[in-house]
Amino acid sequence: MSIHAFSQIGDVLPEFATSIKTIDVDRRKGRAATSNASGRFEPVQREDVDDGWGSLEALSDFKTHINMERPRSVITTNDSPDLNFDRSINPYRGCEHGCIYCFARPTHAHMGLSPGLDFESQLFVKQGAAEVLTRELSNPKYQVKTIAIGTNTDPYQPIERQHRVMRQILEVLARTNHPVGIVTKSALVTRDIDILSAMAAKGLVKVAISITTLDRELARKMEPRASTPQRRLEAMEQLSAAGIPVTLMVAPVIPAINDAEIETIMTRAHAYGAREIGYIMLRLPLEVSDLFAQWLLEHFPDKIRHVISLVRSMRDGKSYEASFGKRMTGTGPYAWMIGRRVELAAAKIGYNKNRLKLVTSLFEPPASATTQLSLF
Repeated sequence: MSIHAFSQIGDVLPEFATSIKTIDVDRRKGRAATSNASGRFEPVQREDVDDGWGSLEALSDFKTHINMERPRSVITTNDSPDLNFDRSINPYRGCEHGCIYCFARPTHAHMGLSPGLDFESQLFVKQGAAEVLTRELSNPKYQVKTIAIGTNTDPYQPIERQHRVMRQILEVLARTNHPVGIVTKSALVTRDIDILSAMAAKGLVKVAISITTLDRELARKMEPRASTPQRRLEAMEQLSAAGIPVTLMVAPVIPAINDAEIETIMTRAHAYGAREIGYIMLRLPLEVSDLFAQWLLEHFPDKIRHVISLVRSMRDGKSYEASFGKRMTGTGPYAWMIGRRVELAAAKIGYNKNRLKLVTSLFEPPASATTQLSLF
């Protein structure tokens, strides 16, 4: 990337880190991020520099690397007033789907890794998560409420095929009749229809599938290793046919990139079985702001000024506003317009006629390992 290119981003986004260098496209093939800057907690910043001896050419591609970890707990709690859940589970750290806009990218800095390409290629598997969950649910003080899965990283990203952490977690939740809400961009969710349909018959589950675009080429640029838009629609159809409630998530809505598709996505998804809808405006916290600007410059250089201008119009003139009640929907005329479009289209198409509230009264805590066995 040229100095002029960095200057162009700096003109639009003054806080952009102009020293960040992009990685050669051949080394990051199939990835969305264009750079791999060190995490914000690192004492030094590192970058690859050509020393004239062809050393950069010898560097390997960013292949997926699996790290195993043993979690001490798996249920994460929050008290955010703008979320409809207070607990969640993330079977994995990092996400191979590689969505450029993912607001979870900055969490990789806590692992001493980059929110850029490392987030997509350095993945962590929470080995034994199902056993830890069983222990947490057996705590006498545990009070049941819906657990959300997929709100940070996708539980059905490609490595789930091999490691099956999500499948094992679902088995625990099914055995204990614990309600769960799932969000995913992957058609792999249909693998677990046997568990999900049984839970749905008891009112214990709903599945939200996120569709950002119906344009396969745009999807490949934004979310390169997620299921294609058509496969997500087909997954909706299969889930719905099995009696599993399906929600459409149009998330995120990106100004001047996918906002023109909102009504079309809603119409198609409803035809494939989605009956509830939600949307989230683009969020650019911390390093995501720089990464997204780089991505725009590579794929939509003619739109970068317009996109960032609209983003700032929703965020009080900044790249991101983290205030509760504002971070999901934004504020200002553009954000208001998007909200009304979703609202009017939902009423016209037939979304949200009945908001399903999951059942919590059927919960049966697993027997604790220390519980004395009954005599009879």
